[in-house]
Amino acid sequence: MHNLCFTWVLFEQYVVTGQVEPDLITASTTMLNEVANDAKKTDRDPVYVRMMACVLAAMKKWCEKRLLDYHGNFDRGTVGLMENILPLIFSAKKILEEDVPCYVTSPHQGNGDVGGGDDSNGNKVDYYIRSSSRNAFAKMLEDQNVNETESIETRRVSEVLIKLARETEELASKEKDIFSPVLKKWHPVAAGVAAVTLHSCYGTLLKQYLTGISSLMNETILVLQRAGKLEKVLVQMVVEDSVECEDGERLKMGKEYLQRAKETETWNPKSKTEPYAHSAAELVKFAKEAVESFFEIPVTVSENLVYDLTDGLEHLFGDYITFVASCELSSHTPSSNTMRRDSKFLKLWKRAACSVGIEDPNHNTLTEANLPRPSTSRGTQRLYIRLNTLHYLLSQLHSIDKTLSLSPKITPPKSRFGNRRQLGSSYFEHSRSAIKSASQHVSEVAAYRLIFLDSNSVFYNSLYVADVTSSRIKPALRVLKQNLTLLCAIVTDRIQPLALKEVMKASFEAVCFARRGEGLIGDDEVVREAETVEGVVALMGQSTEQLVEDFSIVACEASGIGVVGLGQKLPMPPTTGRWNRSDPNTILRVLCHRDDRAANHFLKRTFQLPKRSGSG
Repeated sequence: MHNLCFTWVLFEQYVVTGQVEPDLITASTTMLNEVANDAKKTDRDPVYVRMMACVLAAMKKWCEKRLLDYHGNFDRGTVGLMENILPLIFSAKKILEEDVPCYVTSPHQGNGDVGGGDDSNGNKVDYYIRSSSRNAFAKMLEDQNVNETESIETRRVSEVLIKLARETEELASKEKDIFSPVLKKWHPVAAGVAAVTLHSCYGTLLKQYLTGISSLMNETILVLQRAGKLEKVLVQMVVEDSVECEDGERLKMGKEYLQRAKETETWNPKSKTEPYAHSAAELVKFAKEAVESFFEIPVTVSENLVYDLTDGLEHLFGDYITFVASCELSSHTPSSNTMRRDSKFLKLWKRAACSVGIEDPNHNTLTEANLPRPSTSRGTQRLYIRLNTLHYLLSQLHSIDKTLSLSPKITPPKSRFGNRRQLGSSYFEHSRSAIKSASQHVSEVAAYRLIFLDSNSVFYNSLYVADVTSSRIKPALRVLKQNLTLLCAIVTDRIQPLALKEVMKASFEAVCFARRGEGLIGDDEVVREAETVEGVVALMGQSTEQLVEDFSIVACEASGIGVVGLGQKLPMPPTTGRWNRSDPNTILRVLCHRDDRAANHFLKRTFQLPKRSGSG
């Protein structure tokens, strides 16, 4: 009884003091939780139950009266009070329905409930929105002295209807900006319901007007034009609210799916013909279905709405890309020239270790006949699948991007300043950039695992150990060739250059640090050699067009002819035996081993070299 009375006192004080103390109604709502607990008790006094029914029904009635015309009772400055009333009314409603015997919600039972349709909270809010929108529209009619039942064709109604259309548009905007953000917590398409109601109200008035005219006059045309503009605004409001609601549900589903994928993904290929993770295929399927559903709406959509969709998808893709790239390189690197034989590999092995699973670092890669065999571990192969998965995502993002860019349903922004997308850019710029960084990272991890972990026994632990004659490089090269063959068999063509480039860098470190770790060569010599190798590796990262241009310049300079004239051919550079990024023979070798149309065309036209001759 005390809890119930205290709840009423707080609520009553809020009302009688002019509703200027929102803390009072918040406290009243909090006390309703105590009342709800008391109402569940089995030994309740009948007097208490009757009193509870009266108190809660009175609170509910007062709140509903204000909500049924919230346009007239609240504004931008007081909408926070409306936000406090909603949870109170639903708490009171729940107690009445569940714990007060014989309580009914029909307005015909005399319990003071204003009712309205289904008793779920969402439908009650739907009822409040429709009622308040109709009341607000009726108030506009009253201000214009228009009676819906009179023969309005006898009045100068064209001006009135044009003015009403403008005011209805303003009312819809007010609904969307002020009230819908509050009501959306209880109704997923609050703004859409208001827009549909206002559309119906104005449409009824317009239909009555059109029925009463005998000919199409200039005034009538103006009315129809203004009514058409209002309809576009209201329909767009419905579309935006519906899309936002559907996208919210989709993104929620997407997040739940990603969480499951993180827990179950094994990084095995989906199939032989689809060498990427199954989870990526499911994510892409989800994204494409979201886009298809988005364009099923039978009206044009603004580009801002498209960005609302793609921003949500980018969030999901970004989360997944981070998940794919979640393999780490340790901070330990083979950089100390004081490493001892019993500790150097431990440091390198830690750098190669990552969350893909660690195999035995001392596993033997030599057969009984001392013949090398492939040493690529399952963990490294799973990293290759991660690389394929990233490339698959990139290609699918391109496909989705093309679908969006070519859709005739998208209305471009009226001003170029309102266009968030630059000419030629993608809706998924952040995801594309993230994939590029993730691919680089995963390639580096895979390369370190392959060289410092998988191939350790023929590289770091045996190369030049004891003496040169007993530890030749040929076994290491044979194992490396077999491992590279396996890499090219698993990794898709488009991502192979990046993976192979990182293997080259890791191989160079394995050779240089093996010598350096034993104190056989000095730091300055290692640095000089590193600069040369890194320069050649950088050449391999350049485009074919850039390589051709660089080759033409350095080949002419080396031959002393300066610039090739009309009808002259580039000279074949001599084999110097010195690899260098500025050496024309080195650049030509890189071009000879590049399998693309531009390189093949240049080599055939300039030196009559066959496709992929390998003669460099």
